[in-house]
Amino acid sequence: MIKKTSTVKTLLEALPFIKEFRHEIVVIKYGGSAQTSPELKERFAQDVLLMYLVGIKPVIVHGGGKAITELLSKLEIPTEFIEGQRVTTPSVMRIVEMVLRGEINSEIVSLLNSHGAKAIGVSGKDAHFIKAVPRDFDKWQFTGRITDVKAEVLHNLINEKFIPVVAPIGADDALGHCGYNINADLAASRIAKAIGANKVIFMTDTPGVLDKEMKLLSTLSREQIKALEADGTIHGGMLPKVEACLEAVDGGVKKAHIIDGRVEHALLLELFTEEGVGTQITA
Repeated sequence: MIKKTSTVKTLLEALPFIKEFRHEIVVIKYGGSAQTSPELKERFAQDVLLMYLVGIKPVIVHGGGKAITELLSKLEIPTEFIEGQRVTTPSVMRIVEMVLRGEINSEIVSLLNSHGAKAIGVSGKDAHFIKAVPRDFDKWQFTGRITDVKAEVLHNLINEKFIPVVAPIGADDALGHCGYNINADLAASRIAKAIGANKVIFMTDTPGVLDKEMKLLSTLSREQIKALEADGTIHGGMLPKVEACLEAVDGGVKKAHIIDGRVEHALLLELFTEEGVGTQITA
């Protein structure tokens, strides 16, 4: 009986948050260990399904850098990074599309559907809904920068009760079949802005943004982030994530979250509990 009562209390604690976010769009950048661990994949699918069933409208944007690097290595195709960004040569771009669209995207869609969701996979080349240009062709070649997102493409899918699963590949009308390799964090941020998302959540392999004593900072504003960047507290791989968060909230998204995808059911804990499990960034 005590266990049953505890379960009811947990559900009641979640109720205000379910009411608040029902009918809202939540963009989830799916990556890190949550994307590679079999157990965490299952938990992720369960979390997304629950969100979907209570009326939240999830949109998944996934990465795949580790899998791309592994396949390039097996095929003995050289790959290099400049300033943390992969140089995407034409041969590398073929592998990027193969892994993101053919392997990872289809796996996520199949996983969600096997749990009872209604997921559909798309890339930015479908209907050319993500337009892109080279960041700097001389430096990174087919590594792209998003110039436009056709929000109506995703809205049409959402209105038909689909969960869009987006591979971050950009299209260029001028170059026809050409695709661009887009950073998944930046793609999630731009998509969240374009489609009027209530939240964007970045799943990572860290608890969130940490201070110099390695303690979690649960809430941050733009001013606090800039101060933490200036004194070196925020550095390395966390920099592009917080910049993506700031771009989203500056573009009208109410909150951006950085959470630890290694924690089981991290999505539900962040959305439906008072304390949350990561760092939230507000405008």
